[in-house]
Amino acid sequence: MSVYRVTGGRKLNGQVTAQGAKNSVLPILAATLLAPGCSVISNCPNLSDVAVTLEILTLLGCRVERMGDTVAIDASALSRAEIPPRLMREMRSSVIFLGALLARSGTAELSYPGGCELGPRPINLHLSALRALGAEIGEDQGCLRCRGGTAMRGGTFRLPLPSVGATENVMLAAVSCPGTTTIVGAAQEPEIVDLQNFLRAMGVRVSGAGGPVITVEGNRTLPHPARYTVMGDRIAAATYLCAVGATGGQVEVQGVEPEHLTAVTDCLQAAGCRVHTAPKRISLTSSGRLKGIAPVRTAPYPGFPTDAQALLMAALAGGTGSTTFVETIFDSRYRHVEPLRRMGADIRLSGRTAVVYGTGGLHGAAVHGGDLRAAAALVTAALAAQGESRISGLEHIRRGYDGLDRNLRALGGDITEEP
Repeated sequence: MSVYRVTGGRKLNGQVTAQGAKNSVLPILAATLLAPGCSVISNCPNLSDVAVTLEILTLLGCRVERMGDTVAIDASALSRAEIPPRLMREMRSSVIFLGALLARSGTAELSYPGGCELGPRPINLHLSALRALGAEIGEDQGCLRCRGGTAMRGGTFRLPLPSVGATENVMLAAVSCPGTTTIVGAAQEPEIVDLQNFLRAMGVRVSGAGGPVITVEGNRTLPHPARYTVMGDRIAAATYLCAVGATGGQVEVQGVEPEHLTAVTDCLQAAGCRVHTAPKRISLTSSGRLKGIAPVRTAPYPGFPTDAQALLMAALAGGTGSTTFVETIFDSRYRHVEPLRRMGADIRLSGRTAVVYGTGGLHGAAVHGGDLRAAAALVTAALAAQGESRISGLEHIRRGYDGLDRNLRALGGDITEEP
Protein backbone atom coordinates (compact mmCIF):
# COMPACT_ATOMS: atom_id res chain seq x y z
CA MET A 1 0.00 0.00 0.00
CA SER A 2 1.28 3.47 -0.82
CA VAL A 3 0.55 6.91 0.64
CA TYR A 4 0.88 10.53 -0.36
CA ARG A 5 3.39 12.48 1.69
CA VAL A 6 2.40 16.14 1.58
CA THR A 7 4.28 19.05 3.09
CA GLY A 8 1.90 21.98 3.18
CA GLY A 9 2.16 25.73 3.31
CA ARG A 10 3.19 26.39 -0.30
CA LYS A 11 1.20 28.59 -2.64
CA LEU A 12 0.18 26.92 -5.89
CA ASN A 13 0.63 28.63 -9.25
CA GLY A 14 0.36 27.65 -12.89
CA GLN A 15 -1.84 25.91 -15.43
CA VAL A 16 -3.46 22.49 -15.38
CA THR A 17 -5.67 20.72 -17.91
CA ALA A 18 -8.67 18.83 -16.62
CA GLN A 19 -8.64 15.13 -17.49
CA GLY A 20 -11.47 13.47 -19.38
CA ALA A 21 -14.60 13.21 -17.25
CA LYS A 22 -14.86 10.00 -15.26
CA ASN A 23 -18.65 10.22 -15.11
CA SER A 24 -18.84 10.69 -18.89
CA VAL A 25 -16.36 8.16 -20.14
CA LEU A 26 -17.84 5.13 -18.35
CA PRO A 27 -21.32 5.28 -19.99
CA ILE A 28 -19.74 6.29 -23.31
CA LEU A 29 -17.50 3.21 -23.23
CA ALA A 30 -20.54 1.06 -22.46
CA ALA A 31 -22.36 2.71 -25.38
CA THR A 32 -19.71 1.48 -27.82
CA LEU A 33 -21.36 -1.95 -27.49
CA LEU A 34 -24.32 -0.63 -29.49
CA ALA A 35 -22.41 -0.45 -32.76
CA PRO A 36 -20.73 -3.33 -34.61
CA GLY A 37 -17.40 -1.89 -35.67
CA CYS A 38 -14.63 0.17 -34.13
CA SER A 39 -15.37 3.30 -32.09
CA VAL A 40 -12.50 5.55 -31.01
CA ILE A 41 -12.75 7.50 -27.75
CA SER A 42 -10.25 10.30 -27.07
CA ASN A 43 -9.47 12.13 -23.81
CA CYS A 44 -10.05 8.85 -21.98
CA PRO A 45 -8.48 9.20 -18.51
CA ASN A 46 -6.21 6.55 -17.02
CA LEU A 47 -8.38 5.50 -14.06
CA SER A 48 -8.91 2.19 -12.29
CA ASP A 49 -12.65 2.42 -13.06
CA VAL A 50 -11.83 2.82 -16.76
CA ALA A 51 -9.52 -0.21 -16.57
CA VAL A 52 -12.37 -2.32 -15.14
CA THR A 53 -14.73 -1.06 -17.86
CA LEU A 54 -12.25 -2.03 -20.58
CA GLU A 55 -11.82 -5.44 -18.95
CA ILE A 56 -15.59 -5.96 -19.09
CA LEU A 57 -15.67 -4.95 -22.75
CA THR A 58 -12.87 -7.42 -23.52
CA LEU A 59 -14.66 -10.20 -21.66
CA LEU A 60 -17.82 -9.55 -23.68
CA GLY A 61 -15.88 -10.16 -26.89
CA CYS A 62 -14.74 -6.68 -27.88
CA ARG A 63 -11.24 -5.97 -29.11
CA VAL A 64 -9.79 -3.13 -27.04
CA GLU A 65 -6.63 -1.16 -27.77
CA ARG A 66 -5.33 1.78 -25.74
CA MET A 67 -2.89 4.36 -27.14
CA GLY A 68 -2.21 7.09 -24.57
CA ASP A 69 -5.49 8.81 -23.81
CA THR A 70 -7.21 7.28 -26.86
CA VAL A 71 -9.06 3.95 -26.71
CA ALA A 72 -10.31 1.96 -29.71
CA ILE A 73 -13.15 -0.51 -29.06
CA ASP A 74 -14.17 -2.91 -31.82
CA ALA A 75 -17.52 -4.40 -30.82
CA SER A 76 -18.01 -6.36 -34.06
CA ALA A 77 -17.49 -9.74 -32.40
CA LEU A 78 -19.62 -9.26 -29.29
CA SER A 79 -19.95 -12.87 -28.08
CA ARG A 80 -21.59 -12.85 -24.68
CA ALA A 81 -23.98 -10.83 -22.53
CA GLU A 82 -22.92 -11.96 -19.06
CA ILE A 83 -20.70 -10.05 -16.65
CA PRO A 84 -19.23 -12.11 -13.80
CA PRO A 85 -19.76 -11.02 -10.19
CA ARG A 86 -16.03 -10.38 -9.76
CA LEU A 87 -16.12 -7.48 -12.19
CA MET A 88 -19.54 -6.22 -11.09
CA ARG A 89 -18.17 -5.90 -7.55
CA GLU A 90 -15.20 -3.86 -8.75
CA MET A 91 -17.21 -0.85 -9.87
CA ARG A 92 -20.58 0.55 -8.85
CA SER A 93 -21.31 2.04 -12.27
CA SER A 94 -20.93 -1.35 -13.99
CA VAL A 95 -24.75 -1.49 -13.96
CA ILE A 96 -24.64 0.88 -16.96
CA PHE A 97 -23.90 -2.18 -19.14
CA LEU A 98 -27.46 -3.41 -18.55
CA GLY A 99 -29.10 -0.97 -20.98
CA ALA A 100 -26.38 -1.34 -23.61
CA LEU A 101 -26.48 -5.15 -23.59
CA LEU A 102 -30.28 -5.21 -23.82
CA ALA A 103 -30.11 -2.88 -26.83
CA ARG A 104 -27.41 -4.87 -28.65
CA SER A 105 -28.16 -8.47 -27.63
CA GLY A 106 -31.68 -8.38 -26.28
CA THR A 107 -30.41 -10.10 -23.15
CA ALA A 108 -28.12 -9.46 -20.19
CA GLU A 109 -27.06 -11.38 -17.12
CA LEU A 110 -25.19 -9.75 -14.29
CA SER A 111 -25.09 -9.53 -10.51
CA TYR A 112 -25.95 -6.52 -8.44
CA PRO A 113 -23.08 -4.01 -8.57
CA GLY A 114 -20.64 -3.80 -5.69
CA GLY A 115 -21.32 -1.92 -2.51
CA CYS A 116 -20.71 1.81 -2.41
CA GLU A 117 -18.67 3.61 0.24
CA LEU A 118 -21.21 6.45 0.12
CA GLY A 119 -24.03 4.29 1.45
CA PRO A 120 -26.92 2.48 -0.24
CA ARG A 121 -27.50 3.33 -3.89
CA PRO A 122 -30.26 0.98 -5.00
CA ILE A 123 -30.74 0.28 -8.69
CA ASN A 124 -34.52 -0.11 -8.48
CA LEU A 125 -35.00 2.99 -10.66
CA HIS A 126 -32.88 1.39 -13.40
CA LEU A 127 -34.92 -1.82 -13.27
CA SER A 128 -38.37 -0.20 -13.18
CA ALA A 129 -37.48 2.09 -16.10
CA LEU A 130 -36.25 -0.81 -18.24
CA ARG A 131 -39.30 -2.87 -17.33
CA ALA A 132 -41.46 0.03 -18.52
CA LEU A 133 -39.85 -0.43 -21.96
CA GLY A 134 -40.83 -4.10 -21.95
CA ALA A 135 -37.71 -5.75 -20.55
CA GLU A 136 -38.25 -8.89 -18.50
CA ILE A 137 -35.97 -8.80 -15.47
CA GLY A 138 -35.77 -11.68 -13.04
CA GLU A 139 -33.88 -11.51 -9.77
CA ASP A 140 -32.42 -14.63 -8.16
CA GLN A 141 -30.03 -14.52 -5.22
CA GLY A 142 -28.36 -11.31 -6.31
CA CYS A 143 -28.29 -12.21 -10.01
CA LEU A 144 -30.24 -10.23 -12.62
CA ARG A 145 -31.41 -12.13 -15.70
CA CYS A 146 -32.76 -9.71 -18.26
CA ARG A 147 -34.56 -10.36 -21.52
CA GLY A 148 -35.85 -7.86 -24.03
CA GLY A 149 -35.74 -9.08 -27.59
CA THR A 150 -38.64 -8.01 -29.75
CA ALA A 151 -40.83 -7.20 -26.73
CA MET A 152 -39.20 -3.88 -25.96
CA ARG A 153 -40.92 -0.79 -27.33
CA GLY A 154 -40.50 2.93 -26.91
CA GLY A 155 -42.69 4.58 -24.31
CA THR A 156 -42.85 7.31 -21.71
CA PHE A 157 -41.30 6.82 -18.29
CA ARG A 158 -41.27 9.32 -15.44
CA LEU A 159 -38.32 9.12 -13.07
CA PRO A 160 -39.39 9.92 -9.49
CA LEU A 161 -35.83 11.12 -8.84
CA PRO A 162 -33.35 12.57 -11.37
CA SER A 163 -31.06 9.53 -11.28
CA VAL A 164 -28.03 9.93 -13.54
CA GLY A 165 -27.47 6.19 -13.92
CA ALA A 166 -31.11 5.36 -14.59
CA THR A 167 -31.33 8.16 -17.18
CA GLU A 168 -28.25 6.79 -18.97
CA ASN A 169 -29.46 3.18 -18.87
CA VAL A 170 -32.81 4.08 -20.41
CA MET A 171 -31.12 6.18 -23.11
CA LEU A 172 -28.92 3.23 -24.08
CA ALA A 173 -31.69 0.63 -24.02
CA ALA A 174 -34.06 2.90 -25.97
CA VAL A 175 -31.71 2.99 -28.98
CA SER A 176 -33.08 -0.37 -30.20
CA CYS A 177 -36.69 0.08 -29.01
CA PRO A 178 -38.96 0.86 -31.98
CA GLY A 179 -40.82 4.12 -31.49
CA THR A 180 -40.19 7.14 -29.30
CA THR A 181 -38.94 6.79 -25.76
CA THR A 182 -39.52 9.81 -23.53
CA ILE A 183 -37.77 10.16 -20.17
CA VAL A 184 -39.57 12.67 -17.95
CA GLY A 185 -37.71 13.93 -14.88
CA ALA A 186 -34.35 13.04 -16.42
CA ALA A 187 -31.08 13.96 -14.74
CA GLN A 188 -29.66 17.16 -16.25
CA GLU A 189 -25.93 16.74 -15.56
CA PRO A 190 -23.45 17.77 -18.28
CA GLU A 191 -22.30 14.15 -18.46
CA ILE A 192 -25.78 13.22 -19.76
CA VAL A 193 -25.29 15.77 -22.55
CA ASP A 194 -21.91 14.20 -23.33
CA LEU A 195 -23.52 10.76 -23.68
CA GLN A 196 -26.22 12.26 -25.93
CA ASN A 197 -23.55 13.83 -28.13
CA PHE A 198 -21.76 10.51 -28.51
CA LEU A 199 -25.01 8.73 -29.40
CA ARG A 200 -25.70 11.42 -32.00
CA ALA A 201 -22.23 10.84 -33.45
CA MET A 202 -23.31 7.18 -33.82
CA GLY A 203 -26.39 8.25 -35.76
CA VAL A 204 -28.93 7.92 -32.95
CA ARG A 205 -31.78 10.42 -32.93
CA VAL A 206 -31.78 11.70 -29.34
CA SER A 207 -32.54 15.15 -27.95
CA GLY A 208 -33.32 17.05 -24.76
CA ALA A 209 -30.27 16.15 -22.65
CA GLY A 210 -29.45 18.95 -20.24
CA GLY A 211 -33.17 19.43 -19.58
CA PRO A 212 -35.77 17.38 -17.68
CA VAL A 213 -37.21 15.62 -20.76
CA ILE A 214 -35.14 13.43 -23.10
CA THR A 215 -36.48 11.70 -26.20
CA VAL A 216 -34.90 8.84 -28.13
CA GLU A 217 -36.13 7.72 -31.54
CA GLY A 218 -35.32 4.02 -31.50
CA ASN A 219 -35.36 1.28 -34.12
CA ARG A 220 -34.00 -2.21 -34.69
CA THR A 221 -31.18 -0.96 -36.93
CA LEU A 222 -27.97 -0.77 -34.91
CA PRO A 223 -26.07 2.54 -34.96
CA HIS A 224 -22.66 2.93 -36.57
CA PRO A 225 -19.36 3.31 -34.68
CA ALA A 226 -18.02 6.80 -34.08
CA ARG A 227 -15.04 8.88 -33.02
CA TYR A 228 -15.59 11.08 -30.00
CA THR A 229 -13.67 13.25 -27.49
CA VAL A 230 -14.84 13.09 -23.89
CA MET A 231 -15.57 16.38 -22.10
CA GLY A 232 -13.31 17.69 -19.31
CA ASP A 233 -13.92 16.51 -15.76
CA ARG A 234 -15.66 19.27 -13.81
CA ILE A 235 -15.01 17.64 -10.41
CA ALA A 236 -11.29 17.25 -11.12
CA ALA A 237 -11.32 20.93 -12.10
CA ALA A 238 -13.11 21.79 -8.85
CA THR A 239 -10.39 19.90 -6.95
CA TYR A 240 -7.62 22.10 -8.36
CA LEU A 241 -9.67 25.27 -7.81
CA CYS A 242 -10.38 24.37 -4.18
CA ALA A 243 -6.73 23.43 -3.58
CA VAL A 244 -5.52 26.82 -4.80
CA GLY A 245 -8.32 28.53 -2.89
CA ALA A 246 -7.01 26.91 0.30
CA THR A 247 -3.27 27.41 -0.29
CA GLY A 248 -3.32 30.75 -2.01
CA GLY A 249 -1.84 31.46 -5.42
CA GLN A 250 -3.18 31.50 -8.94
CA VAL A 251 -4.28 28.73 -11.29
CA GLU A 252 -5.81 28.45 -14.75
CA VAL A 253 -7.74 25.22 -15.28
CA GLN A 254 -8.12 24.43 -18.96
CA GLY A 255 -10.33 22.03 -20.87
CA VAL A 256 -13.50 22.47 -18.82
CA GLU A 257 -16.70 24.43 -19.41
CA PRO A 258 -17.03 27.26 -16.83
CA GLU A 259 -20.84 27.02 -16.78
CA HIS A 260 -20.56 23.44 -15.53
CA LEU A 261 -18.89 24.73 -12.36
CA THR A 262 -20.88 27.89 -11.62
CA ALA A 263 -22.20 26.53 -8.31
CA VAL A 264 -18.63 25.85 -7.12
CA THR A 265 -16.97 29.02 -8.42
CA ASP A 266 -19.76 31.17 -6.94
CA CYS A 267 -18.93 29.72 -3.52
CA LEU A 268 -15.20 30.27 -3.96
CA GLN A 269 -15.81 33.88 -5.00
CA ALA A 270 -18.01 34.41 -1.94
CA ALA A 271 -15.16 33.01 0.18
CA GLY A 272 -12.76 35.65 -1.14
CA CYS A 273 -11.28 34.25 -4.36
CA ARG A 274 -11.17 36.12 -7.65
CA VAL A 275 -12.52 34.07 -10.54
CA HIS A 276 -12.37 34.83 -14.26
CA THR A 277 -13.73 32.62 -17.02
CA ALA A 278 -13.24 32.22 -20.75
CA PRO A 279 -14.29 29.48 -23.14
CA LYS A 280 -12.91 26.16 -21.85
CA ARG A 281 -10.93 27.74 -19.00
CA ILE A 282 -11.31 29.05 -15.46
CA SER A 283 -8.76 31.27 -13.67
CA LEU A 284 -8.72 31.63 -9.88
CA THR A 285 -6.60 33.81 -7.60
CA SER A 286 -6.61 33.40 -3.83
CA SER A 287 -4.83 34.87 -0.83
CA GLY A 288 -5.31 31.56 0.98
CA ARG A 289 -7.41 33.09 3.76
CA LEU A 290 -10.90 32.01 2.84
CA LYS A 291 -13.89 33.23 4.84
CA GLY A 292 -17.16 31.59 5.76
CA ILE A 293 -20.00 31.74 3.26
CA ALA A 294 -23.77 31.27 3.12
CA PRO A 295 -25.07 27.71 3.65
CA VAL A 296 -24.12 25.19 0.97
CA ARG A 297 -26.79 22.64 0.11
CA THR A 298 -25.95 19.83 -2.29
CA ALA A 299 -28.45 19.18 -5.06
CA PRO A 300 -28.71 17.59 -8.51
CA TYR A 301 -27.26 19.69 -11.34
CA PRO A 302 -27.34 22.67 -11.71
CA GLY A 303 -27.21 22.76 -7.90
CA PHE A 304 -24.04 22.39 -5.85
CA PRO A 305 -22.52 18.98 -6.70
CA THR A 306 -22.28 16.46 -3.90
CA ASP A 307 -18.91 15.39 -5.34
CA ALA A 308 -17.49 18.85 -4.54
CA GLN A 309 -18.87 19.12 -1.02
CA ALA A 310 -15.84 17.56 0.70
CA LEU A 311 -13.43 19.59 -1.44
CA LEU A 312 -14.98 22.93 -0.53
CA MET A 313 -15.28 21.97 3.14
CA ALA A 314 -11.57 21.14 3.27
CA ALA A 315 -10.69 24.48 1.66
CA LEU A 316 -12.81 26.44 4.16
CA ALA A 317 -11.71 24.50 7.26
CA GLY A 318 -8.46 26.43 7.61
CA GLY A 319 -10.01 29.82 6.94
CA THR A 320 -12.15 32.10 9.09
CA GLY A 321 -15.84 32.33 9.89
CA SER A 322 -18.38 29.52 9.69
CA THR A 323 -20.17 27.68 6.89
CA THR A 324 -23.08 25.25 7.08
CA PHE A 325 -23.22 22.30 4.69
CA VAL A 326 -26.36 20.26 4.09
CA GLU A 327 -25.88 16.96 2.25
CA THR A 328 -29.08 15.90 0.47
CA ILE A 329 -27.79 13.23 -1.93
CA PHE A 330 -25.94 10.52 0.01
CA ASP A 331 -26.23 9.14 3.54
CA SER A 332 -22.50 8.69 4.13
CA ARG A 333 -20.90 11.72 2.52
CA TYR A 334 -19.11 13.04 5.61
CA ARG A 335 -16.35 10.43 5.82
CA HIS A 336 -13.81 13.24 5.45
CA VAL A 337 -14.90 15.02 8.62
CA GLU A 338 -13.07 12.92 11.22
CA PRO A 339 -9.75 12.96 9.30
CA LEU A 340 -10.07 16.74 8.90
CA ARG A 341 -10.59 17.04 12.65
CA ARG A 342 -7.31 15.18 13.14
CA MET A 343 -5.72 17.98 11.11
CA GLY A 344 -7.18 20.61 13.46
CA ALA A 345 -10.50 21.36 11.74
CA ASP A 346 -13.50 22.37 13.85
CA ILE A 347 -16.47 20.63 12.22
CA ARG A 348 -19.69 19.76 14.05
CA LEU A 349 -22.08 17.18 12.66
CA SER A 350 -25.80 16.68 13.17
CA GLY A 351 -27.39 14.20 10.80
CA ARG A 352 -26.95 15.48 7.27
CA THR A 353 -25.78 18.92 8.43
CA ALA A 354 -22.16 19.90 9.08
CA VAL A 355 -21.06 23.28 10.41
CA VAL A 356 -17.44 24.23 9.67
CA TYR A 357 -15.80 26.84 11.90
CA GLY A 358 -12.62 28.19 10.34
CA THR A 359 -9.64 27.71 12.64
CA GLY A 360 -7.23 30.04 10.84
CA GLY A 361 -5.02 27.13 9.82
CA LEU A 362 -4.65 23.35 9.90
CA HIS A 363 -1.70 21.12 10.80
CA GLY A 364 -0.35 18.00 9.18
CA ALA A 365 -1.41 14.52 10.30
CA ALA A 366 -1.57 10.90 9.18
CA VAL A 367 -5.07 10.41 7.78
CA HIS A 368 -7.03 7.95 5.63
CA GLY A 369 -9.39 8.81 2.79
CA GLY A 370 -12.36 6.45 2.95
CA ASP A 371 -13.84 7.32 -0.44
CA LEU A 372 -12.86 9.07 -3.66
CA ARG A 373 -13.76 12.67 -2.82
CA ALA A 374 -12.87 12.33 0.87
CA ALA A 375 -9.33 11.33 -0.11
CA ALA A 376 -9.05 14.25 -2.53
CA ALA A 377 -10.37 16.61 0.15
CA LEU A 378 -7.63 15.47 2.54
CA VAL A 379 -5.02 16.22 -0.14
CA THR A 380 -6.55 19.71 -0.47
CA ALA A 381 -6.35 20.27 3.29
CA ALA A 382 -2.81 18.88 3.53
CA LEU A 383 -1.51 21.24 0.84
CA ALA A 384 -2.66 24.21 2.94
CA ALA A 385 -1.74 22.78 6.36
CA GLN A 386 1.48 23.49 8.24
CA GLY A 387 3.79 20.52 8.47
CA GLU A 388 3.72 17.07 6.93
CA SER A 389 0.72 14.85 6.24
CA ARG A 390 0.56 11.22 5.15
CA ILE A 391 -2.62 10.30 3.28
CA SER A 392 -3.63 6.69 2.68
CA GLY A 393 -6.55 5.37 0.65
CA LEU A 394 -4.96 6.11 -2.71
CA GLU A 395 -6.92 3.27 -4.32
CA HIS A 396 -9.94 5.58 -4.09
CA ILE A 397 -8.08 8.48 -5.72
CA ARG A 398 -7.04 6.24 -8.62
CA ARG A 399 -10.71 5.56 -9.31
CA GLY A 400 -11.32 9.17 -10.27
CA TYR A 401 -8.06 11.12 -10.78
CA ASP A 402 -5.49 10.74 -13.51
CA GLY A 403 -2.16 12.03 -12.17
CA LEU A 404 -3.47 14.11 -9.25
CA ASP A 405 -0.07 14.22 -7.52
CA ARG A 406 1.75 14.92 -10.79
CA ASN A 407 -0.49 17.88 -11.59
CA LEU A 408 -0.21 19.31 -8.08
CA ARG A 409 3.59 19.07 -8.21
CA ALA A 410 3.49 20.98 -11.50
CA LEU A 411 1.64 23.74 -9.64
CA GLY A 412 4.34 23.83 -6.94
CA GLY A 413 2.86 21.48 -4.37
CA ASP A 414 5.17 19.30 -2.25
CA ILE A 415 3.46 15.92 -2.76
CA THR A 416 5.03 12.54 -3.44
CA GLU A 417 3.82 8.95 -3.44
CA GLU A 418 5.70 6.61 -1.12
CA PRO A 419 5.37 3.01 0.10
